[in-house]
Amino acid sequence: MKSSKAQIFTRVYRLPKINFADVSLTYYSGLVIFQALFERIGLKERLKGCFSLRKGAPMCGMAMIMMALIVHILIGFRRLRDVDYYGDDPMVLRVLGLRRAPSVATLSRALRGTAGAEYEQVRAMSRSLVCERLEALAPARLALDFDGSVFSTRTHAEGTAVSMNKRRKGARCYYPLFCTVAQTGQFFDALHRPGNVHDSNGADAFIPECLEAARAAAPGAVIESRVDSAFFSQNIAIIFEDQEAEFTASVPFERFAELKQIIDRRNRWRRIDATWSYFEADWKPKSWPQEWKFRFLFYRRKSKQIHKAPIQLDLFLPDTYEYEYKVVATNKRVSARKVLRFHNGRGAQEGIFAEAKTHASLGVIPTHAKAGNQLFMMAGILAHNLTRELQMSVSQAVRGTTEKRAARWVFEHLGTVRNRLIARAGRLTRPGGRLTLTLSPNTAVQRDLTRILDVVTNNRSCARRTA
Repeated sequence: MKSSKAQIFTRVYRLPKINFADVSLTYYSGLVIFQALFERIGLKERLKGCFSLRKGAPMCGMAMIMMALIVHILIGFRRLRDVDYYGDDPMVLRVLGLRRAPSVATLSRALRGTAGAEYEQVRAMSRSLVCERLEALAPARLALDFDGSVFSTRTHAEGTAVSMNKRRKGARCYYPLFCTVAQTGQFFDALHRPGNVHDSNGADAFIPECLEAARAAAPGAVIESRVDSAFFSQNIAIIFEDQEAEFTASVPFERFAELKQIIDRRNRWRRIDATWSYFEADWKPKSWPQEWKFRFLFYRRKSKQIHKAPIQLDLFLPDTYEYEYKVVATNKRVSARKVLRFHNGRGAQEGIFAEAKTHASLGVIPTHAKAGNQLFMMAGILAHNLTRELQMSVSQAVRGTTEKRAARWVFEHLGTVRNRLIARAGRLTRPGGRLTLTLSPNTAVQRDLTRILDVVTNNRSCARRTA
């Protein structure tokens, strides 16, 4: 339908008069879907079980402080002081079940006074939520990835240390070790560490703990794991064997000089595709027992050589190629191609770290107290995991078990969910005594919000009837 200019353009004469009044307006109408999710999984009651009554605790309770931090991250804030800009939002208060949001000082004092035992309880609770999803999913194969990520700070926080951080040399940081679930894209568990430790520090106890918990959640699944060269050791290999878990691990060239000689002497490589080729060698570190039958696969990738020098526009240079090499240790008995694709799939974990740091405030260090920073890290992990849980609850898996063990669902980032649904203006009213949230009539928002609420609230009703 063709429109005239008068129907499109309008004249703007002056700025409107600004008036501030209490009219129950909210900028976060979409939090209603997380309110339904919190009630379905009983998040508030679970958090109450993580904290004990102690002297000096805030009046609202530490469980409510933790809820406030999760909502704080979900709506897109990082610094504690930003609570002043949304603390009076009626939808935020309804999700928390409060008449007044905790102040900046209350949040800061609560984090400073957190005990290490409380952090461990929240950590166990977060893992139990992921285990419940794995029980419902009942995967045939369950892939767990282990790696660390740096949390840098310019201040002197308790428990931080100076590390070999290439981006921020000399900065103090934490270096937690994470376990993620490839099929759901969630954080399974985390081991908090100072920044001056080796990548595999604490892995001897952390890895079997995660494997045992995952096996209890998915008893019929084949447990798989992928680690980088920092975790390649005799002890780690023993752990995977004892836990009857299939694994792949990159072998560090700098620790075993004979690997280069083996590759140099090799003339025949078996072709996988146009890029990759391989061979399998009867080799193992000299310190390893001879009866251990692990496979060591040598791979090379053909890649174009980059010309760093300036090139004249009228000068033709043919493409030149060079090879990149890597060695993978594994106890898998499948083809070399499948081992390669499985091991290369661990790069998806870096995407989980990037998303959580960008959109879930993972890596933010808000206080000088170690336990408070640990608790804030768990709030970021829970915000990320709950966003994934929400999407898995309202949609069907689109993939089966792929060779790279890609996530079963196609997930939207928390930032996308926030921009599309959470940050929607609305108004809370009570026509006829019934609480009503009124939003602008956007077709896409109406479709998604009603669909999510219908599924989450129906699941909650089924859960209550079962209980």
